[in-house]
Amino acid sequence: MYYYSAKTNGFYPIELEQNYIASGSLPDDVIEVSLDIYQEYAANNAPEGKYRIAGQNGLPEWADISPPTKEELQQYVESKKQQFIVESSQQIAPLQDAVDLGIATQEEEAALLVWKKYRVMLNRIDISQAPDIEWPEQPK
Repeated sequence: MYYYSAKTNGFYPIELEQNYIASGSLPDDVIEVSLDIYQEYAANNAPEGKYRIAGQNGLPEWADISPPTKEELQQYVESKKQQFIVESSQQIAPLQDAVDLGIATQEEEAALLVWKKYRVMLNRIDISQAPDIEWPEQPK
């Protein structure tokens, strides 16, 4: 059996009650809940598009995850864009070194141009268009 606290939206095994009390970490609003409640809301993953909240009755319930805001979408796109730019820069660096040292093969010179073009195209992405972003194809 378990306790559930609406304040913390958390479950607490009853067999550890004395430990929680001794450490002062047992919330004052806990209520005993069945194993079925625990399994539905803690032991299993939340249903798609849902998250656990404390309901008005003090028991857990599922609530809909709000769709991301325009700002959140833009932040996500900017983060993804920067990640791709870092990855492309890591590919470009040794190729550029080979060219600078005059020891690049034709394949390395061609790859350098492809990666540089990809990085330029990434930099041109307008995050204000999120989520409708046309990502350039990453070189192989």
